[in-house]
Amino acid sequence: MTRPPRRPTLSQPLARLRDGAVFAAALALAGQWIVVHAVLHLPLGPVAETILPGLAIFGSAAVLSWGAELAQLEISQALALAFLALVAVLPEYAVDMYLAWKAAHDPSYISFAAANMTGANRLLIGVGWSTVLLVYWWSSGRRAIVVKPQQRLELVTLMVATAYAFVLPLKRSLSLVDTVCFIALFAWYIRCASRGHVEEPGLAGPPERIALLPRRWRRLVTVLLFVLPAYAIFISAEPFADGLLHNARRLGIEEFILIQWLAPLASESPEFIIAIIFALRGNPTAGLGTLISSKVNQWTLLIGMLPLVYSISGGHIMPMPLDGRQTEEIFLTAAQSVLALVILANLSFGLGEALLLIGLFILQFVFPTPEIRVLLAGGYLVITAGYLLHPGFRRSVADLFRLGWRSHQG
Repeated sequence: MTRPPRRPTLSQPLARLRDGAVFAAALALAGQWIVVHAVLHLPLGPVAETILPGLAIFGSAAVLSWGAELAQLEISQALALAFLALVAVLPEYAVDMYLAWKAAHDPSYISFAAANMTGANRLLIGVGWSTVLLVYWWSSGRRAIVVKPQQRLELVTLMVATAYAFVLPLKRSLSLVDTVCFIALFAWYIRCASRGHVEEPGLAGPPERIALLPRRWRRLVTVLLFVLPAYAIFISAEPFADGLLHNARRLGIEEFILIQWLAPLASESPEFIIAIIFALRGNPTAGLGTLISSKVNQWTLLIGMLPLVYSISGGHIMPMPLDGRQTEEIFLTAAQSVLALVILANLSFGLGEALLLIGLFILQFVFPTPEIRVLLAGGYLVITAGYLLHPGFRRSVADLFRLGWRSHQG
């Protein structure tokens, strides 16, 4: 059982006021939609009907992350690890699962079912990983981040999931077979990680203050930090997704784009902010490690749940078809993932590599056509092959599998 943290050294009134303001702001963002939508039933226009639930998802993601940190003080480390992994994908999961549920009854939603998943995954690598290093370089002048050896498990899991993801565009569907494979891989990851060394959480900000409460009150607050945002996310997913689609049509914007990028931005932003704060505090390894773990959750559990929800909604077992746009997006996401993993295989992430990943990510917006998406995916694979031509990177990839596998057997 993890011990409560020691009393914080920053006990000045200003620090308490800052933490209290942040805590109150996140709760207000998460709770405002409950009041407006579930309590008062206020009629809203199309813009407010999209922005307010989006803000609720943003605030809920921050509150959930604090609750997850505090939960590590109350439950076993193995259970906490599994629980944290599930919590990490909840905001993305809500929108994705709603779209998959609707797709079983309304074929027009099929083209959106995988949009949020691919957008969230590419944002993590193209923006999240790179931003952590760029912020660290700006604040310290150092040009590289060293990845913890313990995170070979995450990298091996991602490599296996990425190899499997390349099959999906070929068969042009997501089926319950894929659900079994992805969820089994996620379960293996959790089982192996629970046997490894788990460090005590370094609480900071609002969780650090809450952890100092008497145990009974701390537990009550921890439970509330899950119940409130979970309910807010539950009632926000449908109006947020439908609002994005409605406003896209009204403004003449491609619906797929808003579903793919705005929804993940709402749910990923708190995690990005936390990772950036780690980098500014001189601990970029922790920031990058957080985003790597999130990538594992999204690239296994999240994608694996889509065909399951689709079949449950449809009332019988059936594969979820992938149209041409979705197959391109999944292929591009898998290609980006394999390049990022080869780059990290030597447990080092340099400035040039961060600029490469964020530059390639930006290209898809400069040239948003199907041909460019396929060419960009090919570019990722060609650059990956170029890395593997270097003997040092080939050895790093081999060591990644060999050491990552051996260190988690038992």
